[in-house]
Amino acid sequence: MKSLWLHVPLCLLFAVIVPSFGVILTQPSQLTTNTFDYIIVGGGTAGLVVASRLSENSSFSILVIEAGINDHGEVPLQIPFNAPTLAPKTIYDWNTTTTEQVGLAQRIIPYARGHVLGGSSSINFLFHQYCAADDWNRLGTISGDAQWSWGHIRQYVSKHERMVAPVDGHDTSDQFVPSTHGTSGEVSISLPGSNNSIDSRVFATTQQLAEFPYTPDTSGGDNTLLGLGFLQSSSSGGVRSSSSTTYLAAANSRPNLTVLVNATVIQLIQSGNSSTGAPSFRTVHFVASPAPGNLTVDTPIVVNARKEVILSAGTVGTTQLLQLSGIGNSSDLGHIRINTIINNPDVGNNLIDHPLIPNVFEVTGSTLDGLLRDPTIQNASMTQWLQNKTGPLANSVANNYGFFRLPANSSIFETTPDPASGSKSPHWEIIFSNVWFDPGFAIPATRLFMTVVTAVVSPTSRGTIKLRNNDPFQPPMVDPGFMTTDFDIFAARESIKAALRFVAAPAWTDYVVAPFGSIFAVGVTNDTTIETYVRGQAGSAFHPVGTAAMSAFGASNGVVNPDLTVKGADGLRIVDASVFPFIPSCHTQGPVYLLAERASDIIKAAA
Repeated sequence: MKSLWLHVPLCLLFAVIVPSFGVILTQPSQLTTNTFDYIIVGGGTAGLVVASRLSENSSFSILVIEAGINDHGEVPLQIPFNAPTLAPKTIYDWNTTTTEQVGLAQRIIPYARGHVLGGSSSINFLFHQYCAADDWNRLGTISGDAQWSWGHIRQYVSKHERMVAPVDGHDTSDQFVPSTHGTSGEVSISLPGSNNSIDSRVFATTQQLAEFPYTPDTSGGDNTLLGLGFLQSSSSGGVRSSSSTTYLAAANSRPNLTVLVNATVIQLIQSGNSSTGAPSFRTVHFVASPAPGNLTVDTPIVVNARKEVILSAGTVGTTQLLQLSGIGNSSDLGHIRINTIINNPDVGNNLIDHPLIPNVFEVTGSTLDGLLRDPTIQNASMTQWLQNKTGPLANSVANNYGFFRLPANSSIFETTPDPASGSKSPHWEIIFSNVWFDPGFAIPATRLFMTVVTAVVSPTSRGTIKLRNNDPFQPPMVDPGFMTTDFDIFAARESIKAALRFVAAPAWTDYVVAPFGSIFAVGVTNDTTIETYVRGQAGSAFHPVGTAAMSAFGASNGVVNPDLTVKGADGLRIVDASVFPFIPSCHTQGPVYLLAERASDIIKAAA
């Protein structure tokens, strides 16, 4: 998918560039001190929540160190429909790839993660949910801390969320349940603001096929996550809402908060020992982020935290930093000449992600494919967005999605325990996009398409993140282990069969021509052929979790305690998706926000 903004006259782009909300430092030399109460490594989804909440206490001094660029004024990030163009192979992405995936026909998969202020909340597809209450209740059980259960976590919805009207002002009375949402929080959330021609067909199918019931609210939490309904997006007025444009914008004028971009943390240094003998990690080494291809690295700059260092570098980045700092599997670290300070073999293990399968159909009638092919349509849509933030660019790439369980009598459960967090937690997801969406493949020059994406949201495959060597600028080896269990292949196959049943409903008779693509179109109802198709087509939903997993105090496994402090360390805490010991059953942006809100309260209480 080409980046649409490139077709717009520069004068129009400059008209919408937003000013910085405060002083964001771009050079390490601009720092006026090297000592802060809290140092937050990573200005992403979680990191900026913590920075904003801690800076509410004027007696705390906080430094955020972000490796990527400032997002302010970056117009491509603001346009919801532009999401698929923001990664991979852009300045906004770390441009990480996986190792060869045994379960995906030895393919190497792009592994998008934000390299910009706001992190992945600045480049994701804007899907916003809280997952099933069962997920949070499972976290409360695993951690031994009941306050991670939904009954306690739900209070953070109102602090986090600001539900706003869609940009087109349509009636949303049957599309969400207002009583379960916040209206005065930080991040604006809205329903689709541009009608998609297949919306009515999707809704009609929920009335025609009993296996796909309609749900009036897809956020999860107090609402059932099971069923199919309208997408809720992190956007407002046709513009993306990220942790930078919301949490940071609310805090960036506070004199006790310093945000430094273009700075890469390369190591945490032991700064002594606690009174109990635990190694303290309150010293951070960073350098100015080198330009791509630049092999010359500046002398490290040293900053110190009086209270804590908080790792919020994301599942990949946090894991990499722990290992570079001597926290990890002593055998692995020894092989690459890193001195082990805390031997914890669980660091970097238990990587979990949602595998995603784009299933393309050829259709007849109206689609959004013109936005990918026709410069005239692109320019008209961009002009509309620039002038009043409406039209197709004001949306993400989908309006409808749903979550479902495998039947209880499915054959897979004869050999595999149900991996879902509870009876109301889903196994797979379906997403409807009225446009060509097949990452890595350009849209064909002719014909019209829609995409029915499916994903396994309770996967049992597990992977690892390990260092290649002791060079902090070498990306780690990311191996999600996609499709390496019988359950994941079974669930993926069943999700595709369900997608085929869905588009065979009467609502699609005059619209869907046929599945597109040789393997998908021929013999797709054969389990063996579907498995081959999945292994050749699946990729990542970019929801990695688990490599610094939370466990109970005193547990022999895990990386962080229920208060998110690193086991065996002093002065070090982790607040990002890496601490989830299992993968939540929905898009992970919302759960990370709630995690960070509670983490902020925990940190304040411990100060």
